[in-house]
Amino acid sequence: MNGPLRRVSTVVALLFAALFISTTLIQVIFAPSINARPDNRRTLLDSYSRQRGAILVGDQPVAVSQPTPNEEIKYLRSYPQPLPYSHVTGYFSYTYGAGGGLEGAADDLLSGSSSQFFYTRVTDLLTGKQPVGATLQTTINPKAQDAADKGLGNQRGAVVALDPKTGAILAMISHPQYDPNRLSAHDQASVVKAWNELNADPTQPLVNRAIAGNLYPPGSVFKIVTAAAALEDGKVDTSTQIPAPGVMELPQTTAGLPNYDRQPCGPNNQTTLQHALEISCNTAMGYVGMQVGAQGLADQAAKFGFGTTMRIPNRVEPSRFPTGINQAQTAQSAIGQYDVRVTPLQVAMVSAAIANGGVVMRPYLINQTLSADLQTIDRTTPERLGTAVSPQTAATLTQMLVAVVDQGTGTPAKINGVQVAGKTGTAEQGNGKPPHAWFTAFAPANDPKVAVAVVVEDGGNAGNEAAGGRLAGPIAKAVMEAVLNQ
Repeated sequence: MNGPLRRVSTVVALLFAALFISTTLIQVIFAPSINARPDNRRTLLDSYSRQRGAILVGDQPVAVSQPTPNEEIKYLRSYPQPLPYSHVTGYFSYTYGAGGGLEGAADDLLSGSSSQFFYTRVTDLLTGKQPVGATLQTTINPKAQDAADKGLGNQRGAVVALDPKTGAILAMISHPQYDPNRLSAHDQASVVKAWNELNADPTQPLVNRAIAGNLYPPGSVFKIVTAAAALEDGKVDTSTQIPAPGVMELPQTTAGLPNYDRQPCGPNNQTTLQHALEISCNTAMGYVGMQVGAQGLADQAAKFGFGTTMRIPNRVEPSRFPTGINQAQTAQSAIGQYDVRVTPLQVAMVSAAIANGGVVMRPYLINQTLSADLQTIDRTTPERLGTAVSPQTAATLTQMLVAVVDQGTGTPAKINGVQVAGKTGTAEQGNGKPPHAWFTAFAPANDPKVAVAVVVEDGGNAGNEAAGGRLAGPIAKAVMEAVLNQ
């Protein structure tokens, strides 16, 4: 074979090798990412060629697929109760794909493309049966969801309620809401208009504030974590006398740490941990935080779940406690200010852990996965995430939090005939903005069935006069009553 022929043969062989490699890469390596692209029209058409599974609250569908006469887009996704469940369901859009809630996080289950349905798909192919996606039954309690929705009303914020013993999410509301039907319509012009309006809205209705977005300073609800850390390492007990002046001088700064009314929290500028939690004394809890230390507070927060990336199955933005802080910043962090940032879900988890004897359960939103004929394919098994505090510390904190509701700042959350344990919070933001109003609680205190966290942004309808007990307490009470009065 002469030289030119060998060179041609080599080039042809290289071309065939390149073709083989590129085809293999596209079909094997890159296929999943290509299929997952929201703008992949062929993948979307394939999704619309089969019935997508429903999303249920109890036995009522909150997301369903209905057949259409359209030859290409054979099903229309619709949401019978769009607003109260918009952040639970998310949206399924021919134009923008699946996202925002279970539609995005559990797309493989709802579309039937999950690997766990491999044998079902093979059977359907052999029998000629039209494949159908799985139905997801959520853990949401409809009465609790309705109470949370009505309680927030026209105010921005979020509510999360948990079953302390299992981690099941009983309510998850984020305001403002949106109508996912506007994104699932088959009129592309109207869908694009709705999408642009939602993304341009400065109140960010597409963001699920319960688990993501710009995290909140927790204010005084974080004092539960500070008290837990102090009790766990034996720095104080409920009756230890603690400095509690009207304004506490802090090291390394000229700025003092004041109480809300700048008055001492007890005679001779002293109080107890019990009383400090009851009246939400900043100076006493700041002092306790400095005694525990920044690392002690960070370690305790981590035991409650701070810094942990979780999926419910939606990704939950990790709450955070600041690192590398000095003593003054530690005192501020101990009362939930400075750079402490949380999701409402994380705050509910703190209350739920105390209610559950110190054990933190992993939150989850899907109760069970069902087949097309509603037979159970999979049921979620409750899972321990860790242990936050000892049973003894949990019992002590429960007594202290009951006192907060019985005779302290949390009286607006009292429920007749039920012992409620709770904590208020009024989180300063700075920049002249009104504070966020917080309340977290669980009930009944002696046999908890529900733990809840409420945040009302920017003081809600009360503005600068907002206080956690007065504004968020009644919302938490309504949610707890909805669960307990089943």
